[in-house]
Amino acid sequence: MLGYLNLVLHAHLPFVRHPEYEDFFEEDWFYEAVAETYVPLLQIYEALVKEGVDFRITMSISPTLSAMFEDKLLQDRCLARIERLIDLCRKELVRTQFQPEFNKLAQWYLGRFTTVRDTYLRYGRNLNHGFRHFQDTGVLELITVGATHGFLPLLSVNPECVRAQIGVAVQSYKRVFERAPRGIWLPECAYMPGHDEFLKEFGIRYFFVDTHGLLFAKPRPRYSVYAPVYCQSGVAAFGRDVESSKQVWSAKEGYPGDYNYREFYRDVGWDLEYDYIKPYLHKDGKRCFVGIKYYRITGPTEHKEPYVPENALAKAAEHAGHFMWCREKQVEYLASLMDRKPVVVAPYDAELYGHWWHEGVDFLYFLFKKIHYDQETIKTITPSEYLKEYPENQVVDVNFSSWGWKGYCEVWLNGSNDWIYRHLHKAGERMVELARKYPDAQGILRRALNQSARELLLAESSDWPFIMHTGTDVEYAVKRFREHIINFTKLYHQILDGKIDEAFLADLEYRHNLFPDIDYQIYR
Repeated sequence: MLGYLNLVLHAHLPFVRHPEYEDFFEEDWFYEAVAETYVPLLQIYEALVKEGVDFRITMSISPTLSAMFEDKLLQDRCLARIERLIDLCRKELVRTQFQPEFNKLAQWYLGRFTTVRDTYLRYGRNLNHGFRHFQDTGVLELITVGATHGFLPLLSVNPECVRAQIGVAVQSYKRVFERAPRGIWLPECAYMPGHDEFLKEFGIRYFFVDTHGLLFAKPRPRYSVYAPVYCQSGVAAFGRDVESSKQVWSAKEGYPGDYNYREFYRDVGWDLEYDYIKPYLHKDGKRCFVGIKYYRITGPTEHKEPYVPENALAKAAEHAGHFMWCREKQVEYLASLMDRKPVVVAPYDAELYGHWWHEGVDFLYFLFKKIHYDQETIKTITPSEYLKEYPENQVVDVNFSSWGWKGYCEVWLNGSNDWIYRHLHKAGERMVELARKYPDAQGILRRALNQSARELLLAESSDWPFIMHTGTDVEYAVKRFREHIINFTKLYHQILDGKIDEAFLADLEYRHNLFPDIDYQIYR
């Protein structure tokens, strides 16, 4: 065995929970992720362990996503969503009875959604339990993420805000997974020199940076991105491998674009007659993705052929074999140049697998089996295991960097979203002021201070400027950002004036109920 592959899945969603509405469009992000990515991932972990496959994978689960996993309201709504899909599949069996290719697909979807529901119920509707189980078995290493996925370099005007994002994340992880996190996924892979000191303070041993974060470090890393380095603080940094990322991420060259794979954008929510599909849409009656997609990519034109799951599955196995072969050749070459076993770090957004690339979870299943049975060159590993095997590493000054367009924050700071930062910086300054002014608050004052911290953290989410930049759901992103800033500002003035509106506070505590054990003193 010559080297290692470290697969990293970054699992995150912004906190979207709207009990004030019977149903809410943006909550679909969560329901789709559960049914298409996170339950299927647990299913392949179960299968691999049962089959005796020795594998390792690393997953970051953001505190906002874990909060949604354990929320009773979202659990009820998610289960109802899956049940509606099962009901629609049964109706589709009747509608397509004289269309063999679609009837077969309707049967396939019925079986798939039924197993998703059964798995979801088996974990008590709280997927944190499932991921914690596989961490306890040793095949999965769970790491944390910034509390609300705040873009840390752009919050550094107030260092206390950066510290709070990390401290609250670690506290949340300990409560949910009953152990301390060993590593962290810095939101948007964004690192600023000095932030590793906060990681060290909270016991974090390692983090990840994009490729250029290590390549432009000083001094230049001896092993490029194929071994970790230490910051001056002693916290380790792992760098992303470009080659393995390109094979999956690339819109032109990546596996997900194969013509046999399922077409994401052809959904029955848009394809079927309106009156037929209306009961499965939102209350406003607007067409949207429902989750049943009958076509494959087929080609670059609008013409699409019916999806054939067996062909797609075979292609996923073929691509898994190709990916493994590429990693073997890559590691063989690297091992010839290095005096230690190289580690290829391959990080991806978790929802690429299953949600965007429907066959992606099957790809992972085949990949782990092929690595276990079909070769002896590489082995999967977690960052903690690699650091245990190689505790001595080069000390460098890691470069400021992020992932995304151009690699230096531009996605999160540009003309579409730069207006938010003066508000974030002022609110951060005010939160620090409150924490220092009221060091030992009790009762309703303490509740108001803790909720102020929640509102600030929610406003800091990097998802809002990202959506503003991409233009996908700008109205909602702007609304959410403004709402949290306004809520924080109202609480700030009520606290200073000694006139806390308990009804207003209770409503915020009910609607924005994440981080139940938050302590505003994290901002002191």
